[in-house]
Amino acid sequence: MKNDFDGLREKLTEVSFPSVYMFKFIVKSDLKKIAQIESLFHSERAQITRKESSKGAFVSISVKEVMLSADEIIEIYIQSSKIDGIIAL
Repeated sequence: MKNDFDGLREKLTEVSFPSVYMFKFIVKSDLKKIAQIESLFHSERAQITRKESSKGAFVSISVKEVMLSADEIIEIYIQSSKIDGIIAL
């Protein structure tokens, strides 16, 4: 069975770690969901920016953080996929 993250893992083999990686998520404007996403990252190391959609129904969350390995990046995507209604870009 092919893992959902095999393609990403293959692309990340070209990256030398540690490296700054940017994550981008879209979620409904719900403080609980936003907090769940932000809790996946180290607040002292991560640069988190939020941008509301024009009607305020959704929030785009961009996070830049130094990642130590491809496995660390994939683990964040796995954990984020457990948040209902999240879109990871």
